[in-house]
Amino acid sequence: MCETLTDAEAVFGDRPAAVARELTKRFETVERGNIRTLAERFAEQPPRGEITLLLGPAEDEAVDDLDARLSDALASQSVKDAAAVVALATGLPRKLVYARALELAKGGDTP
Repeated sequence: MCETLTDAEAVFGDRPAAVARELTKRFETVERGNIRTLAERFAEQPPRGEITLLLGPAEDEAVDDLDARLSDALASQSVKDAAAVVALATGLPRKLVYARALELAKGGDTP
């Protein structure tokens, strides 16, 4: 779970999140906080059972960090997958993000 939360923070940024465990069962629990806090909490004691991860909406932020987000995503994913994830996270048009991801993958540095 800690690795998943760390990856989510790298791609989506540190946003509100919830980790729900054993939903609809007797020992149901829900931990809320930001992604970084939850990752630290679950690094100490990993959750057991069936887990559901919920990510909250991104804070209103400038798109200035598009290249940084794409670079992080491209380090571990294909251009297509990185563009899809970043487009979803930022709310930008997928076609625009994909075009920028292609430029970054080829070594281009101008938008």
